[in-house]
Amino acid sequence: MATATKRDTGRRSELIRLGVALLMEKGFHNFSLDELVALAGVPKGSFHYYFNSKDAYCLEVIQAYHEYFAKKLDVHLKDTSLAPMKRIKAFTEDAALGMQRHKFKRGCLVGNLSQELAALDETFRHVLMDVLKDWRSRIHACLEESKASGEIRADADTAALSRYFWNAWEGAVMCSKLEKSREPLDDASAAFLSYLVHAGKP
Repeated sequence: MATATKRDTGRRSELIRLGVALLMEKGFHNFSLDELVALAGVPKGSFHYYFNSKDAYCLEVIQAYHEYFAKKLDVHLKDTSLAPMKRIKAFTEDAALGMQRHKFKRGCLVGNLSQELAALDETFRHVLMDVLKDWRSRIHACLEESKASGEIRADADTAALSRYFWNAWEGAVMCSKLEKSREPLDDASAAFLSYLVHAGKP
């Protein structure tokens, strides 16, 4: 079995890649395995060869999305050529452009699934929460750098600010899909950074 899996890694990876796109656009309940295998151009039996169930598949898709998005965050938040607050702005601008490029049909996979599954399934809730905590930790680290450089006040609660950022950002992503506009994303970014500049200064 392990040898077969290695031989067909490309096909398995393609199913996961397509799953990321489908779950970002449609969520868990609104996409079918028939749709997935048709897009992948493989028989349905191939899906069941690699994945025990739709739930098991979805958990792997979440992990793949987590790895992809963590790299996306790091590109911006660890860019030491920019001041920390400018790194956050660079991330929000890149994310807004990405939603615009896909005509606001794709949201955040974690946000979509949290709304659908977190209240119903403890396994999904814990996995999604772990991803969100990781994202918070990355913004938190950037805000700590901002504090150390004097951009924001020394007693700023950067842990609370990192939670607030993601709460506001995920809501903005949802509104952008609804409105088919990047304006909610720009508003959330501007409001957060404005607070840091005005209320966060010594």
